[in-house]
Amino acid sequence: MSGAARLHHPVQLAAPDLGHWAGLAAGPAWVQERDSRLPGPELLLTALVHGNEYSGALALDAFLGSGVLARRGRITAVFCNMAAFSRFDPARPDASRYIDEDFNRVWSAQRLDGPDRSIELQRAREIRPLVERATHLLDLHSMHEPCAPLLVTGTLPRNIALAQSLGTVAQVIVDAGHADGVRMRDYGPFADPAGSRMALLLEAGQHWEPASLDAARNVLMRFLVAAGAIDRGDVPPGWLLPDAVPPAPVQVTQRVVARSTDFAFVQDFHGGETIARAGTLIARDAGAPVLTPYDDCVLVMPSVRQLRPGVTTVRLGRRVA
Repeated sequence: MSGAARLHHPVQLAAPDLGHWAGLAAGPAWVQERDSRLPGPELLLTALVHGNEYSGALALDAFLGSGVLARRGRITAVFCNMAAFSRFDPARPDASRYIDEDFNRVWSAQRLDGPDRSIELQRAREIRPLVERATHLLDLHSMHEPCAPLLVTGTLPRNIALAQSLGTVAQVIVDAGHADGVRMRDYGPFADPAGSRMALLLEAGQHWEPASLDAARNVLMRFLVAAGAIDRGDVPPGWLLPDAVPPAPVQVTQRVVARSTDFAFVQDFHGGETIARAGTLIARDAGAPVLTPYDDCVLVMPSVRQLRPGVTTVRLGRRVA
């Protein structure tokens, strides 16, 4: 699976028409609320954090149009980076990930309260009050390459337990975030070990595969049920995939960062592969070998789609009990 010359994957899902969700009369645009007016969880569902990842937006669009209402608490749905999504072109589908910077690396007080200006920072500042009031966050994403669904939890036990309890096939990925910026799911109270707020990030599968939409709808509804906002009987027919026992979580220990554009995996890895022996060759970077650091090393989200020096090409992890 080598470099930059690869064509994008087929666009098998048509981009959603979201014009009818432009927003409330007051407040940020592209926000919808379903408020039970009864005590309960404050749920936040987000999609289009990256403008070309719209399987989550299709799931959110379908949920908002389904007639399912919150029985307890409030459900808030946000289409995040509509500026980037509005530039989506099926002929160049990777080009609309963001406009100025990655929306999912700006979620720290330092960035949000600082002097920097960008399209993504402006939008993050608009929806920040919604993120800060949420007790539960589900952030819907997808992946560059075909891969089974992943639930990214951060390192807090409460999020790991929630992800494992949903009853999906999604692999739980325990990681400490990104060195180049803070994700929404790691913002503020969501990352407080002494707190109670919960946040999950779903990587539903390859961006434009129908299976990614199925995974997004399944996890979205299971999340609403688990949080107590709706009952299982409220879920529309056909939305839930069969109950499953998820595999043991994978703890990410390190990432492989490209040092050159001459980076290539030795085979077509899709993620989830367990490499039995330490020292096994998995890639070459400008001719230098990239080897597994320990036995039973799990590959997480291998991709050279946006290859350049400094880009993470794969994460490496261990299964944990």
